Amino acid sequence: MNPQLLRDLWSLVDQSQSSYLLALDDNGLVHWLVDQFRLSQPINKAESDQLKVYIRSKVPLIRDLLVQSF
Repeated sequence: MNPQLLRDLWSLVDQSQSSYLLALDDNGLVHWLVDQFRLSQPINKAESDQLKVYIRSKVPLIRDLLVQSF
């Protein structure tokens, strides 16, 4: 995965409203992040699929970070 995509994703997580994201289930969290990412920059299908897989693998970490910032 492109390092810039990773930086942009983690920036999106950091800038998002923690309480809203924590209220989502895992699948909802993945879809919301990918949808928001697509709004901020165009990505192709392959990048979108890679992003979904990556986010799914990082859901526990994302939730931990959100709880800490909440």
